[in-house]
Amino acid sequence: MILRNLISVTDFCTSHDISQTLVVELKSYGLVEIVEEDNVQYIPEEELPKAEKVVRLYYDLDINLEGIEVITQLLNRMEDMQQEMTRLRNRLRLYE
Repeated sequence: MILRNLISVTDFCTSHDISQTLVVELKSYGLVEIVEEDNVQYIPEEELPKAEKVVRLYYDLDINLEGIEVITQLLNRMEDMQQEMTRLRNRLRLYE
């Protein structure tokens, strides 16, 4: 059994002053992972930075969930391309 640090959705929503409905919507868009244990919903600790970023985009910049989904996909693609560029640069150094 893998032990994971989990934060309850209720605690997350209380600390960020948001509704639990928003977190459920974030899950439905695939923006945040939610784990359910004993009929209580939790956010894994490693998902917290992502969840907090999405909440900031939603409330501070007033971006709708569809827009956040697109932004997240583009940021993931950029990160993948950056990793590929680093890998290719490292391979190129072998030939220099």
